[in-house]
Amino acid sequence: MKVTCAAIALAMWSAISLAPPASALEIGGGGSRRRDCLVTFDAAANLPASNPKHVRCVDGDPTCDSDGIVNGLCSFEVAVCANSTFEPDCTLNGVQSITIENAIDNGDPKFDPAFQAVQTAVDSDIQPPTDDIDECTTPTVVLVPIKGPIGNNRCGPQRKTLKLTGLSQVIDGRIYKDKDKIKLQCLPDPSGCEPTVLFSGTFDRIQRQIFNQSCALSGCHDSQSQAANLLLETGASYGNLVNTDPTNFAASLAGWERVDAPNPPGTAGDPSTSFLFRKIEGDLPDLSYGVSMPFGKPKLNSTLREVIELWIEAGAPQTGWVPGTD
Repeated sequence: MKVTCAAIALAMWSAISLAPPASALEIGGGGSRRRDCLVTFDAAANLPASNPKHVRCVDGDPTCDSDGIVNGLCSFEVAVCANSTFEPDCTLNGVQSITIENAIDNGDPKFDPAFQAVQTAVDSDIQPPTDDIDECTTPTVVLVPIKGPIGNNRCGPQRKTLKLTGLSQVIDGRIYKDKDKIKLQCLPDPSGCEPTVLFSGTFDRIQRQIFNQSCALSGCHDSQSQAANLLLETGASYGNLVNTDPTNFAASLAGWERVDAPNPPGTAGDPSTSFLFRKIEGDLPDLSYGVSMPFGKPKLNSTLREVIELWIEAGAPQTGWVPGTD
């Protein structure tokens, strides 16, 4: 019997929706009970059901997706606690430091602004070192997008893993380490994977599905790095691209723009003289034009490359839907 992706998603959604509504739950890392209370997570854990340590959420499910909207993103609220008393056997107290992994924008390919926000909350709300019991941060929203839509509007699950390391003060002549992690998985809504439901228009789709996930990253085109003097974060990308000269000398000499669109709008743009499109297609005349993008990552899915091509051909509108991208 053939089982479709939609059927699998529906089955997973049904299993989750039949469970009792999740509420914030303090979670240890599963190590020694004595040191497992040094640092904990507080989140709407629901997986596995017998001993929840992680969160699996369907986009739009208000029990775990804090925005409660089907928008291609799950908004997970996660807090960090120190010197917890959540387990009766937890006796270790006195945290010296708490370090969130991938929280520094220093070229780390796994850097995530949400992880940086969690670290900031730890530093401001808990302020290690401290031996105050049950000290918790305010919840930080960690966004996890679904995978897709690609192909014939297919979507799939995607996840992030938030990791931390807590070190104790010197206790009985030694320093204890507590390493914790929580997996945050977002599943697409089973009713479908329509771009017009998930995004407000073609450029919003390009921003959220392409730039935010593959380009505006640490060491590339985020606010810290701005490789090639190009910023592709939300709110800045459009003005940095459309009818703007590239910094690459060969592309500029050839008369290309980053995105070659009509000015004023109203006629077709030209993907063949748009540096952005030539970069993601890997269709560059020679090495003087640089390398293909996204740098160090697999080539963008053909569906997403076509979305950018159609958008440029339509004049690169900032709002509305371009036919074929919806």
